This record gives sequence, C-alpha cells and structure tokens, in this order.
Amino acid sequence: MRWEADAEAAIQKVPFFVRKKVRRKVEDQVREKGRTTVALADVMAAKQRFLNRMDQEVTGFQVESCFGPSGCPNRAAADDGLAVAVEAILRQADLRGFLQARVSGPLKFHHEFRVAIADCPNACSQPQIRDIGIIGACLPQVTDQACTHCEACVTACHEKAIALEDSGPVIDQSACLACGQCVGVCPAGTLASGRKGYRVQVGGKLGRHPQLARELPGIYPSDRVLAIVRACLDLYKTHSRGGQRFGEILTEARFGELVERMKDGI
Repeated sequence: MRWEADAEAAIQKVPFFVRKKVRRKVEDQVREKGRTTVALADVMAAKQRFLNRMDQEVTGFQVESCFGPSGCPNRAAADDGLAVAVEAILRQADLRGFLQARVSGPLKFHHEFRVAIADCPNACSQPQIRDIGIIGACLPQVTDQACTHCEACVTACHEKAIALEDSGPVIDQSACLACGQCVGVCPAGTLASGRKGYRVQVGGKLGRHPQLARELPGIYPSDRVLAIVRACLDLYKTHSRGGQRFGEILTEARFGELVERMKDGI
C-alpha cells in the first residue's frame, strides 16, 4: 500500500500507542474501496471515526512487536510465534468485556492492556512502558576455545561488561544485558551463546504518573513467558476496579506475589 507524503505526515502525528492500529484501519478501508494509495483525506476520515467512535474501536488489549521477525540482525532471541501466542491469550481473556464491566463511562484506548515484545535489549517496541514488556535475551558463556585477544567482544559491548584478561574474556553478569552481540563478533568461538530466552518486565506506563516497568528475575523460555502473561492477567483482573493500568495496582506485595508464583513454576 502506497502512502502519499501528506498522508504519511498526518499519520505520524497520531499518538504512537494507537498509530499502528489507525494505520491498519486506514489501509483496510482504502483497500475496501479498491484503491492502492492512501490520501490525506483517508487519514482525516479515519481520525474522525476514531474520535467519535472510540468506544467501539477499543479491543481491550494491544500487542506491539519490534522489527525482529523482518530480519533485524540484533535479535537475541527469535520466536516468531510468540506474539501470536500472546495475542491469543489476551483475546481469550475477553479484556474488552472485562473493561466494559469495570469502567464507568465509554472505553478509551488508555484503558487497554498493553504488551510489547522486543527481540533484543534495544527495545524498539518500548517494552519498558507497557503493562508487560518481553525482551529477547542471550547470555554469553566462555568456552574452552583459546582467546586470540582481538578485543572484538570488548568493542562490541556497550555496557563495558567484558574485561579481557590474560586467560581470556571475563563477563560482569551484573552489567550484562544479555544482548548476545559479543558472541556474534568472537572469531575464535571463545564466547558462545548460553541461556537464551526472554526477560520480562511488568507494570510500565505513561500518562499523568508515568513509571518504568520492573523486571522479574531470570530469563525465560517462550512457554514460561506465556505462563507469566496469564499470571499477570489473573492479577490484573482480580484487582483492577476502574480500568486502572496494571502498574497502578501492582503494589510491592503483589509484585512479590508474582515473583513467588514464577519461582513455583506458575
């Protein structure tokens, strides 16, 4: 689908948290008219529909993904089916119905439960400000292959988590973000991929009282990530009364409860 320049400029002014949804709606409606080019009038018409019928447009949840599946070279973890599986869980939870029962007045987009998936710590999909943020991770491990002391790993590590000693690389796990970049540049195989999976952050939000998400300890395979999503939804639906974001109801005690459920295998 081709976008005229003024139409593209207009869509960029749409708030980022609904921009993808609006873009998809505009393209669907243009396609229904048998056209292949989006004009400014199409964007403005969609804008009016969203403003006047926002309650009908609210689905109850949003799932955002980064460009990883499109071939991004920075992917630390790659599970192309994860976003689909997360969306299926959210859809099954009937969050729109839940919000309709709990929110006084018409639904708005800020009521929706939001999940973002990023395949590496660059976090292009902004998982730190979502109800649940899922970030790809690849922990490097030192092998018995001799180090050539080329310093490629040191140069690649933006966190300065790698020191090169006589015996080879030493990794500061407290500074490592598990991006896996050092593994990709090591020519000798001294560094290899260790544990791979996803970091999970919860309770991020923007708005009048913004806060960054808090990270659950550990790196999880896809099936455990899905279990964490279900546990977060249980907690959210149990305690949310007026359409509050997950971060508003995620007290220290409830965060601790989530950590304990995670330790027990959820």
